[in-house]
Amino acid sequence: MKIICEGIELSDAVMKVVKACSTKTTNPILECIKISADNDVVELIATDGEIAIEKKIRAEVLEGGAVCVPGKYFSDFIKKLENCQITLATENEKLNINYGESESSLQVLSAEDFPAIDLSVNENRVEILAKDLKELIAKTTFCCAQDDSRPVLKGCLVKTCEDGRISFTALDGYRMAVCRKNILSMSGNINIICPGRTLNEIGRMLGADEEPITVYVQKNMLLVSVNDTVLTSRLYEGDFVNVNNIVPREFTSEIVAEKEELDESVERAAVMARTDKNSVITFDIREEGMNVSSITAIGRVDESLKVMLEGKDVKIALNCKYVSECLGAIADEKVRIGFNGAVAPCVVTPVEGDSYLYLILPVRTTA
Repeated sequence: MKIICEGIELSDAVMKVVKACSTKTTNPILECIKISADNDVVELIATDGEIAIEKKIRAEVLEGGAVCVPGKYFSDFIKKLENCQITLATENEKLNINYGESESSLQVLSAEDFPAIDLSVNENRVEILAKDLKELIAKTTFCCAQDDSRPVLKGCLVKTCEDGRISFTALDGYRMAVCRKNILSMSGNINIICPGRTLNEIGRMLGADEEPITVYVQKNMLLVSVNDTVLTSRLYEGDFVNVNNIVPREFTSEIVAEKEELDESVERAAVMARTDKNSVITFDIREEGMNVSSITAIGRVDESLKVMLEGKDVKIALNCKYVSECLGAIADEKVRIGFNGAVAPCVVTPVEGDSYLYLILPVRTTA
């Protein structure tokens, strides 16, 4: 294989696909980027066995072929050559990299050992605006579980609804996020559990624009293409939690609060709360207003806010991180929060509509 290409184009492609290289594996080929060249097109692809990312660029192909290069070292090196014209040429078990008057080389592995990647996923599809898909991801995936005790909870339940929307649901046992957006079109119903990591990678690929994006699903695979970058991913198998049994339908106390004011107050209380292992802040809500506080061995924060209360007074302790991440994901000017006492979950929703929902379990205190 021998190719000539511009460093900026090669670097951009490498930076996109290297994110799929495995960092924890006993199989060296999964740490590699496969480079294939033919008909003046260079294809770069990497996979960790769950996610695969492919990117094609134009180049002068003097000799076709394929080779696997160590992803981390190749990406780190090529990133330093963005302003150069680069020649890549294989020689025995190494890849020679020529730039200007200089030459470097990397040891390589055989392309024949690289796993086959299916890029023909097209059974069911859903079309959605890029900005809406990006928002769905940003508003939910932070609630995906991080441990392996229940693998499906490391994913997000993605399903199309009868009202022409698509919903994303994520939960980790302590909090839950649901977000719904309109879709442009679809063929076949979608009801899948997509790894949170996959969705976050897709989110990084997306711009906040009106461009239509098509997501394809087939059996246990997902595929999305953004600006000539193709991502495929395995989907989790199993049953997701029935969230209809989790969300309260009625509340004994409800408030409407200014989102930005509440968020800022929570952030200040969280500074103190994080000095304690439980990271607890307290909401004390009465007819005359709402008190946000945190008391630790280091000190205390005690703030008062004006809110609209319907129902009973309520006092509840919550994890400051969960509250902060929830409010940080909301762009509305006001939010509605429902409570059913100190030991039941609180639920954050829009003042009108059901475009999102956050449920947070309280922290049990001895006080």
